[in-house]
Amino acid sequence: MATLGIEEIMKLLPHRYPFLLVDKVTECDDKEHIVGIKNVTMNEPFFQGHFPGLPVMPGVLQLEAMAQTAGILLNRIAGNPDGVPFFMGIDGARFRKVVKPGDQCRIEVTITKLRSKIARFKAQITVDGEVASEAEMMCMISTGEATT
Repeated sequence: MATLGIEEIMKLLPHRYPFLLVDKVTECDDKEHIVGIKNVTMNEPFFQGHFPGLPVMPGVLQLEAMAQTAGILLNRIAGNPDGVPFFMGIDGARFRKVVKPGDQCRIEVTITKLRSKIARFKAQITVDGEVASEAEMMCMISTGEATT
């Protein structure tokens, strides 16, 4: 099982601050499973407006963290550090626990189907062992050119 620090992650994803939402990878089998970590701090720019006096990590950013974690795994499987993961679909997204400053998100992704450059996967974020959010998603790895 591979572990990756932020330097390795930045070689595998095009995202940068403030939109890079994976701090490290604690498990990666380079086949179908990966676990990433996102440390949520009060310094996150989205907390300025979501919500003043009641900071909550937006659900859409939790989904993005799941997708970025999947993108790391897909680029490692493909042996392509320049691939760009693009969302193709999200099903069954559920938000079960508020994520707030000081929380550490454990992002677990398992690929359920992989064909060429397209992958389906299940993802889940837990905080302190409790499910915060989960979804089934589909994405494709592109060469870096946005397609319409």
